[in-house]
Amino acid sequence: MSRLRKRGEEIRHFILGSIENKSKDVIALTIEKFKISRQAVYKHIKHLEEQGTLVHLKKGVYELHPQETWSLSIALGVESREDVVWRTIVREKIGLLPDNAIAIWQYGFTEMFNNVIDHSESKNVQITIQKTAYSTEMYIEDTGIGIFNKIKQGMNLLDERHAVLELTKGKLTTDPDNHTGEGIFFTSRMFDEFSILSGEVFLSHSYGKDEDWILQSQKNHLGTLICMKLRNNTSRETKQIFDKFTSLEGDFGFTKTVVPVRLAQYGNEKLISRSQAKRLLERIDRFKTVLFDFREVDSIGQAFADEVFRVFKKQHPYMDIIPINANEPVTQMINRVESVEENTTFETHTASDVNYTKN
Repeated sequence: MSRLRKRGEEIRHFILGSIENKSKDVIALTIEKFKISRQAVYKHIKHLEEQGTLVHLKKGVYELHPQETWSLSIALGVESREDVVWRTIVREKIGLLPDNAIAIWQYGFTEMFNNVIDHSESKNVQITIQKTAYSTEMYIEDTGIGIFNKIKQGMNLLDERHAVLELTKGKLTTDPDNHTGEGIFFTSRMFDEFSILSGEVFLSHSYGKDEDWILQSQKNHLGTLICMKLRNNTSRETKQIFDKFTSLEGDFGFTKTVVPVRLAQYGNEKLISRSQAKRLLERIDRFKTVLFDFREVDSIGQAFADEVFRVFKKQHPYMDIIPINANEPVTQMINRVESVEENTTFETHTASDVNYTKN
């Protein structure tokens, strides 16, 4: 491929991505990015229009033209195993994509479809695929019990929001004999965008914002709707996602997780109590390294911090408990409770040394 042609494809890909992301003034952005004239940008846009990739709505406003929209309702039964549905139906509808992108789609679809089969209690599932020149988007929707409600019931939780917190940690399953509980965790991190709508809970995750789960109330949604979106020319590989959550060299297990601390809050409550801390700490002893993400947490109480960063750490010395994205008040509180443990240890060692000297 000539250098000129490669640059032209880079420019058109940037234009498509900017339109996909609903950026304002795509033309100005392209001029700034590639240092080319307005006429040159219009030439590339014209080329994309002629290909049927873009639709010109009005002056300076464009949208991507769907190359294909496909939808099918599948009755769940013996013949609807996830590998069979992928191989005989979905793989063809995904279309021609690089091998690494196909691998991500295969993993994501089979994991999510299997969850529907084994957990949803739904009689059928609706699969929808929308494809543009820039990205592919898939929706998997059932009319079953609802994923957050299922977790709430299976773990005897009081609130579906607590189910969200547990789901974000990973290694969560209501059927441990047949599932590892890793499917949703890794799928959510492989795609550019991943979301779940179920009941009154909407949970979304964007690649590059690994701990930026968003939780908000929605109108009650029967069953579960999962959405996955991926750029067609992504360079991402499944292996790099798995490797990211392996703590130690040579350890191929799922040993590291990131926990968004703010999901331990209900409404506007403050994180001050040991019971809230214990809610946060449930099941994390299954990991070797846990990063507690304090983004959007303004402050924490002494009892909360003490339970996490002194009591739990002392009880689990083999684990690495690491706070990230903590503001100054949160950091000061963590340092305060950790210093208590250090001072206690120092005093114990000093007393031991004195006794040893006397003997």
